[in-house]
Amino acid sequence: MSSRPPGENAGPVDDQVDDRARDRAPDVSGAARRDVVTVAGYTAMAMWAWFLYGFGAILPLLREEQGTTRTVLGLHSLALAAGGLVAGFANVTVVRRLQRRGALRLAGSLVAVGVVALLIAPAPALSVPACLVAGAGGSMMLNSVAPALAEHHAPRSAAFLSEGNAVAAGVGLVAPLAVGAALSLGWSWRPAMLVMGVLLVAFAVALRRVPARTTAVDTGPPPRGTRDGRLPAVFWTYLVMLMACIAMEFCCTAWSADLLRQRAGLPEAGASAGVTAVVAGMAVGRLVIGRLAHRYSPRLLLAYALALSLAGWLVVWPSTRPAVMLAGLVVVGLGLAGHYPLGVALSFASVPGRTDAASSRNSLGISAASGVAPFALGTVADATSTHLGFLVVPAMIIVASTALIVAVRLDDRAGGSASGRTPPAEPRLPPGPTG
Repeated sequence: MSSRPPGENAGPVDDQVDDRARDRAPDVSGAARRDVVTVAGYTAMAMWAWFLYGFGAILPLLREEQGTTRTVLGLHSLALAAGGLVAGFANVTVVRRLQRRGALRLAGSLVAVGVVALLIAPAPALSVPACLVAGAGGSMMLNSVAPALAEHHAPRSAAFLSEGNAVAAGVGLVAPLAVGAALSLGWSWRPAMLVMGVLLVAFAVALRRVPARTTAVDTGPPPRGTRDGRLPAVFWTYLVMLMACIAMEFCCTAWSADLLRQRAGLPEAGASAGVTAVVAGMAVGRLVIGRLAHRYSPRLLLAYALALSLAGWLVVWPSTRPAVMLAGLVVVGLGLAGHYPLGVALSFASVPGRTDAASSRNSLGISAASGVAPFALGTVADATSTHLGFLVVPAMIIVASTALIVAVRLDDRAGGSASGRTPPAEPRLPPGPTG
C-alpha cells in the first residue's frame, strides 16, 4: 500500500511505486519452518519424481524391448495421464471420506501395484494398464500433498511448493543416470526402477510420523453442499496456463532421449542419461525459485521462467552438437523449474478455502496435458521426426504466456488475491514432534 496521506491523489511516481510493490511478495513472518508434514510432503514428491523421470528414460528402451512403434509407446504416457484423470475425478470424494492421510495411503498402494506390474510386464497389454494404475496413485498423492503443503505453509506456499519440487527434481535427477548405469553394466532398466520400493517405504515412514489430528493432513474438503459453486474465471485461466506448462515438461522429459539419439547421435545409455540435463536444470531452478518466492510474486517469477524455457529451446532445436544440446536442455530445465510449483500456487491463491477442489481440477488438466502432448509428439515423430515434433514446446510457451497475461488482468480486476499482495491467513496447526 502507498504511504501517502488519505485523500491525496496518486501521482505518477506513486503509481510506479505501487506497480513495483505489486510484483514483490509481502514480507510476512511465520510458517517458514520445516517439520514432519514438510518431510512427508517432500518425500512423496521425490518418490513420484523418481518414477516420472525414470519413466521418460526407459520409454525408448521399452519400445525396443517390446518391438512397438512410437505411437504404441505413446499409449504408456496416455495411460499414465488417464490414471491422473481418474484420480482427478475421484479426489474430492476420496479425501472427503478418508481425509488426506487416508488418501495418501491409498495412493501409495496404487503406485506400488502399478510399478510391480510394469516391472514384470512382457507386452503393452500389461505395461499400459500398469501405467494407468501407477498414474492414478501418483496423481492422487500429489492431489493431497500440494494442498496440504499450501495450507500448512501459508502464506509462503509458493516458496515451499518450489522447494519441495526442487527436492523432487534432485532425486529425479538420479533416475535417468541410474537407468544409464544399469545399461552400461549390461543390465536392463528394471534395477533402476526397483528404487521405487525404497522410496515408497520412506514415504510410509514419514507419513506415520505426522501426529494425528494435524490440520493439513487429517482434514478434507467441506461437507457436500458447502461452498458449492463454480470456480472463478481466473482459476480456469491459470489452469490453461498450467496445462501448457505441463505439456512442455512432459514432452521434454519423455522425448529428449530420442531427440539426442536422432540429432546428436548419442548411444542409448548416453541419451538416457542426457535427460538428466533437463532434470538438473529443474532441480537447480526450483532451489533458486524457492528463495526468490519469499521476495517476489509467483506471477512475475513465472513470466521469467517461460522466457528462460524459450531461450533454452532456441539453443537446443537447431543444434546437432551433443554439448550444445545438453547445455540448452539445462537452460530449458531451469525455465521448466518454475512452471508447475508457481502455477499451482497461483491457482490455489485464486480460490482461497477451496484448495482440494482446485487440486482436483488441476489434476484433470495436468493429466490431460501430460498424456496428450507426449502422445501427439510421438505421433508427429513417427510421421516426420522427433525434431519437428519438438515444435510443440514454443507453441505451448505462447499458450502459457497468453493465459498468464489474461489471468493477471482478471486477478487485478478481482482484487489481486493470486498476486501475492493479499496473502491468506496462516492456519493454526498443532505442534509436531520437531517443533
